[in-house]
Amino acid sequence: MSGSAGTATASAGRQVAGLSALFGALYLIQGFAEPTEGLVAQPVRSLLKEWGYGPAHIGAFAALLALPWWFKPIYGLLSDFFPIAGYRRRSYLIGASALAMCSFLGVYLFPVPAGAGWLLLAALLVPTVAVACLDVVIDALMIDRGQPIGLTGRLQSVQWTAMWGATIVAGSLGGYLAEQQWQYSGFLICGLLSVAALAIVLCFVRERPIARAQIGARPRAAASLVEAARSPGVLLAGTFLFLWNFNPFSTAVLYLHMTEQLGLSEQFYGHSVSLMALGALVASGLYGFYCRRVAFGLLLHGSVACGVLATVAYLALWDSRSAAILSLAVGFFHMTGTMVQLDLAARHCPLKSAATVFALLMALSNVSTSLATWLGGLFYERWLETLGPNMAFNWLVVAGSAISGCCWLLAPALARDERRQTILLPTPQPELVQQAA
Repeated sequence: MSGSAGTATASAGRQVAGLSALFGALYLIQGFAEPTEGLVAQPVRSLLKEWGYGPAHIGAFAALLALPWWFKPIYGLLSDFFPIAGYRRRSYLIGASALAMCSFLGVYLFPVPAGAGWLLLAALLVPTVAVACLDVVIDALMIDRGQPIGLTGRLQSVQWTAMWGATIVAGSLGGYLAEQQWQYSGFLICGLLSVAALAIVLCFVRERPIARAQIGARPRAAASLVEAARSPGVLLAGTFLFLWNFNPFSTAVLYLHMTEQLGLSEQFYGHSVSLMALGALVASGLYGFYCRRVAFGLLLHGSVACGVLATVAYLALWDSRSAAILSLAVGFFHMTGTMVQLDLAARHCPLKSAATVFALLMALSNVSTSLATWLGGLFYERWLETLGPNMAFNWLVVAGSAISGCCWLLAPALARDERRQTILLPTPQPELVQQAA
């Protein structure tokens, strides 16, 4: 018996390792390819700056480019309730990977004329849609595999560790491409990485086809979706996520302040992004160890504290040395808070509509971030004229910290809801792991 148990445990360990490798690889590629914050983000901002666009226009461009992330619930609905060739996840992963590949390579092969900001935006919206859809379906697959065996926290830790590992490289590489004015090379790299994503999906994502009886159960599944969306826990989680992410102090403002007001180079800003990603990578990895050992109410309060610290710390930004130290610390604090939010969302998702509910919660976060980015750029440009660069920057920092701190008003209610629902995430058992994989 002991030998049989040992064999089962070893097999379960291999299955968990396989799931971790799959989700880690897909998120690694997403960390490079995501147009709003990935490899091409800084080269695109540098292009706009070269073309004479100011802070308000660059902030508006970033907000508009993030629009496809607002519609994540639509991608989730399609994946949950409209399988293609009998598959809810695999078919959408293949289609989105192929679309990202074609669109990135298309932008590289047919460059946008100088000054045509709206044309550049239109060209980048297509890969943003593809990557946003990939993100939704990958997360749904993660919940499908991980929630029944209590692995959502651990798998998210692996995913985000991989993503921030990619960002460490993408930050410095993006800064180098911007410095050398080789911006379009970033699109080529992202296109080739999308080819790799397509190959991974084709080779390693396995899924059982949906039976006709399950397809006929769409009305019941849709009813469970409506019930989930109306539940107090989901509403509280959505409100918390929207408020936590409504921070007018955005990376677009930080980029403009560091490169224009402090006079730091494009390459240095790229290195600061890599340092921030290094701090985030450490936070993501650590979360997988303590997420099941710390009471969730305490994690929620810690998430709010980390959000405040990650913003207010920039009051100490003066030069390149302080920028390097702050980037590392801010990356750690911000990602620690973010991991709690992601786990909060995953715990509230019913399996029948996992893609839609999780996407809905994440879309609220993205809408909040986009609105705050647009408003932040607008206020920063206006305050530059009336208050000067340092005061304009500091006022945005204070405003962002205050808004994040308001989440403390919701944390006790969320903790009570968590206890009331008694969402039990069991310790993974070997036979369950084998079934999920």
